[in-house]
Amino acid sequence: MWYNNILETIGNTPMVKLNTITKDIPATVLAKIETTNPGNSIKDRMALKMIEDAEKNGLLKPGGTIIEGTSGNTGMGLAIAAVIKGYKCIFTSTDKQSKEKFDALRAFGAEVIVCPTNVDPEDARSYYSVSSRLEREVPNSWKPNQYDNLSNSQAHYEQTAPEIWEQTEGKITHLVAGVGTGGTISGIAKYLKEKNPAIKVIGIDTYGSVFKKYKETGIFDKDEIFPYITEGIGEDFLPKNVDFELIDHFEKVTDKDAALMTREVALKEGIFAGNSTGSAVAGVLQLKDMFKKGDVVVIIFPDHGSRYMAKMYNEDWLRERGFLKDEKLTAKDIIRKKESQEIITIDCEKTVIEAINTIKSLNISQIPVTQKGMVIGKITESDILDALLENPSLKSHPIKSITTAPFPFVDLNTSIDKISSMINKDNIAVLIEDQGKIEIITQYDIINAISA
Repeated sequence: MWYNNILETIGNTPMVKLNTITKDIPATVLAKIETTNPGNSIKDRMALKMIEDAEKNGLLKPGGTIIEGTSGNTGMGLAIAAVIKGYKCIFTSTDKQSKEKFDALRAFGAEVIVCPTNVDPEDARSYYSVSSRLEREVPNSWKPNQYDNLSNSQAHYEQTAPEIWEQTEGKITHLVAGVGTGGTISGIAKYLKEKNPAIKVIGIDTYGSVFKKYKETGIFDKDEIFPYITEGIGEDFLPKNVDFELIDHFEKVTDKDAALMTREVALKEGIFAGNSTGSAVAGVLQLKDMFKKGDVVVIIFPDHGSRYMAKMYNEDWLRERGFLKDEKLTAKDIIRKKESQEIITIDCEKTVIEAINTIKSLNISQIPVTQKGMVIGKITESDILDALLENPSLKSHPIKSITTAPFPFVDLNTSIDKISSMINKDNIAVLIEDQGKIEIITQYDIINAISA
């Protein structure tokens, strides 16, 4: 048997029992693994449904352009369908999303416009506003608007929910899913509660999002809104696809717990999933006293870990945010182990001969160059030699004429592995700001720290 095109492979995703992470929970905990969809996410389902409904309703015409604001996964589903159906795609997204998501969208021929995260939805620069403007300006275009397009939740009512019901033989007692557009949780919840009104639906939210407080108080509190790292869940407005009547409880999970649990799922269950999966599993663990023996808890695992290689699966990214501490030496450790000495800098207006004399008198090989106290570049012995061999008269010129790119700055939590990889023949040191004081780390300092 074969499929006529890749779109026919969407759905019928596996259900997998979790064993290690959830060992202290008396219930059976199952993961609905949506990474087996062709776009590696659950969003393939609703992307295709929105397109097909728009075609039926005459909103999307042959040769048209699909324009959408997306964090990446919906865009992937739309882009794959567009390839098969002959549409163009323009996507707007936020600068907090991982680069891998944008690269993947571009691989399918989509144009991606990156917009700032920390602006109100109504702001002209927001990815919502930019996508709406483009829809007005681009001829023969259509905006799915996944947040308010009810084809989103309908896709899960028609497809995902019946799969879950059949795979659990109707024994499901709790559904747990991250809430972003709301389509996944609301569509599944509607179907399941029609089958069994006793099923509890738990929405996973994040700090910085409005959902939990709105559910509990009916108040849309702008003071709840602030930037957060977790991708794929939470919002600063109320999408029409979020049906608060169908969601029994919202549980907030911190950025740190979500990121670290994302890694734990891979390490302990062998499932390579994304950031919102980490949030959902962490939320279940926070609520473990809610579940009893005989319960069947289904967690939606929405997307694949490959979209987060530069973030949750990158140890340096985690350390820089204070999420991960381990036995490896960091920049802070290297600074503490080296002899305390004031870093020597030189102003960019000093002459080349003055730089030579400073290097000679202090027996050093490189100096950071400053302008009004700020590091703007560097000068090394080899820089000076190369410059003078080409033009001996440069001795009397300001060093800014031969200054090269500055040594890179690193964070106090940057690992010794990353620092070592940054130091090479073209870049012989890194800089670090520690309590307002600039320090320099060289290869010698790394060796000294390891052997100390």
